Amino acid sequence: MPSAAPTRAKAPRALAALAAVLLGGTPAAAQAAADRAELFARAGVIPSERVLTAPGFGLPALAGGTVRLGDYAGRLVVLNFWATWCRPCVKEMPALEQLQRRLGHRGLTVLAVSLDVLPEGDVAMFVNGYGWTLPVLLDPLGDVAEQYAVRAMPTTYLIGRDGTILGRSFGARTWDAPEAVALMEYLLATPGASGAASGAPPETPAPGPAEAPATIP
Repeated sequence: MPSAAPTRAKAPRALAALAAVLLGGTPAAAQAAADRAELFARAGVIPSERVLTAPGFGLPALAGGTVRLGDYAGRLVVLNFWATWCRPCVKEMPALEQLQRRLGHRGLTVLAVSLDVLPEGDVAMFVNGYGWTLPVLLDPLGDVAEQYAVRAMPTTYLIGRDGTILGRSFGARTWDAPEAVALMEYLLATPGASGAASGAPPETPAPGPAEAPATIP
């Protein structure tokens, strides 16, 4: 008996195309919407259903100084919330490193926001022990995590070149896999894909098909 998996995989693409047609779009627009939906689905990222400007913030960086989201205007930002005690977070970090190395020169930046309440020196020792080079920001009080409705880790947001939230993911992902890279390349090539408007992130849905995220204690 043939597997039903291919049918399920095509669902986001078909629904996006149908929605585009019902909203009065052209066949070309419908096809573009379907292609976009499929890219997100294959990468395991939930696309934003409404246009939202990413909440701005400024956090101390492990390397020193303060990093602000606004510093990366015009770049595609992969905003990852993690902690040293979160095993899925630690597992996915090398893939985020590889993603940064592969697409950083094309306009992608990974920001890893640590929610650890450990002393800064302990976090630095942990990061240096793994040899990670990503920008690590410190949010021990969870203020920025609260702005982004983070309830479990790892949680990752994709923020477009225009400062809008493009999508989010829950649980560890293989960010340097071909499916994830294809999505990032598409988003880098289509700045302003979601427009801009103010608001708060949508209510956190259940995690997608990935390693189960760690609940924040």
